[in-house]
Amino acid sequence: MDFKKIKTETTAVTRQKDKFYEQTGNIYETVVVLSKRANQIAADLKQELDQKVSEFTTSTDNLEEVFENREQIEIAKYYERLPKPTLLAIHEFLNEQTYIRNPHKEIATEF
Repeated sequence: MDFKKIKTETTAVTRQKDKFYEQTGNIYETVVVLSKRANQIAADLKQELDQKVSEFTTSTDNLEEVFENREQIEIAKYYERLPKPTLLAIHEFLNEQTYIRNPHKEIATEF
């Protein structure tokens, strides 16, 4: 999924608590789902950013020489302006774009 194209808030917004019960029926389960999804999104964004920044690395042995690359700074600023992973996870959850699977509930229904 392309997280850069998602239009969501970039700051925290007060939300209705009832909307978080609809998919899971349990607020604590919802928090776990949101945190795991936010971690996945953060890992994906970090990997993508590291990949783009690694193109600008130079192999120098001198630590005192730090080169400021304008393109590298622009990439960093762009990723800083993106919505935070938690806000993206909440947006996906409220728009029912998150797949939820609870193995404990599946085991309980088999017996």
